[in-house]
Amino acid sequence: MSLIIRHPNETDLGALTVLMYEYIVDFYQCPKPPMQKIHQLIKTLQQEEKGIQFLAEENGKAVGFATLYFSYSTTRAEPITIMNDLYVQEAYRGSGAAEKLFKSCQTYSKQHQYAAMTWETARDNARAQRFYEKMGGRKGDFLTYSI
Repeated sequence: MSLIIRHPNETDLGALTVLMYEYIVDFYQCPKPPMQKIHQLIKTLQQEEKGIQFLAEENGKAVGFATLYFSYSTTRAEPITIMNDLYVQEAYRGSGAAEKLFKSCQTYSKQHQYAAMTWETARDNARAQRFYEKMGGRKGDFLTYSI
């Protein structure tokens, strides 16, 4: 098996759309955004101005993705990345795809001199929490709110 991590291109639009819907609708059980909005988001991230995506590919098949968004930290007075998404299809979990996606995000953040990479996961996603701790992540002191 050959697992590679790369930046998606225009020809990956369909496969990446499928992965993003699995992540949004099946995994997080959120409403399905219109395809036009998903495609616009993918195209925005391909410009690498507001964020960037990484695609995990196993033998030519897209099996996962990660998304970094670019932001700032007021307390650091420096730019940071926010890993908003890290998703690997169920059949490929434990294959090393998640680790390679995570490390690609981490490497990108370091190489582009971001002060930190942050992320969050659901309180009940124990598997993800174990994975992030294995990768060296620490739980923060802040609670996340939304409106």
